[in-house]
Amino acid sequence: PFTSNSSLGRHKRTHTGEKPYHCSECGLGFTQVSRLTEHQRIHTGERPFACPDCGQSFRQHANLTQHRRIHTGERPYACAECGKAFRQRPTLTQHLRVHTGEKPFACPECGQRFSQRLKLTRHQRTHTGEKPYNCSECGLGFTQVSRLTEGVCSPRTLTSQGCREACDQVWVQTGPPRTWLPVGAQ
Repeated sequence: PFTSNSSLGRHKRTHTGEKPYHCSECGLGFTQVSRLTEHQRIHTGERPFACPDCGQSFRQHANLTQHRRIHTGERPYACAECGKAFRQRPTLTQHLRVHTGEKPFACPECGQRFSQRLKLTRHQRTHTGEKPYNCSECGLGFTQVSRLTEGVCSPRTLTSQGCREACDQVWVQTGPPRTWLPVGAQ
C-alpha cells in the first residue's frame, strides 16, 4: 500500500522508466528528486555527512553508515554457510561464491571465468599488455597496484642486487615489516 499519490507515482516510474528530474550540469535523469540531489553533490563537491570518529565526509548518508562500521566493528552480513561476517552486503555476495563455485565474469578473449570482476580486469591485462601502475623510481610498469610498495619497485620484481629491468638503483630488504629500499636510504 502507498501512503500518498506521490509515493505511488514514484513507484510507477520504476516500471515506466520515466526520469523527470534532470541534472542541469550533465543532463543525467533520475526518477526521484532525492536521487538528483545526491547526484548533484558530485558536481558541487559537497559532502554533508561527516564521521564523528575520524572526520571523513560523504555525499550520501548510506555511505557514512557503511563507513562507521569500520569504527564500530559491526558486521551485519553473515554467511549462513561458514559464519564469516561482513560490513557490506556486496562483500557477502562475493564471498558466497567461495562456497558455490560461481564464476560469473568471463574473459571475452579466452573464456576463462572469475568470481570477481576485479580478477577479470587484472586477467585481461595479460591479453592487452596494459601495465597501468608505474614505479616512480625506475618507471617499470605493473598490472596491479599491489605490486608497488610505497612508490618503489615491488619485491616480486627485484633480485638482491637490483631491479631486473636495469634501473640504476640497487635495493636491499629491510624489516620487519619487509620493505625494499634503495641502498643508502636505510
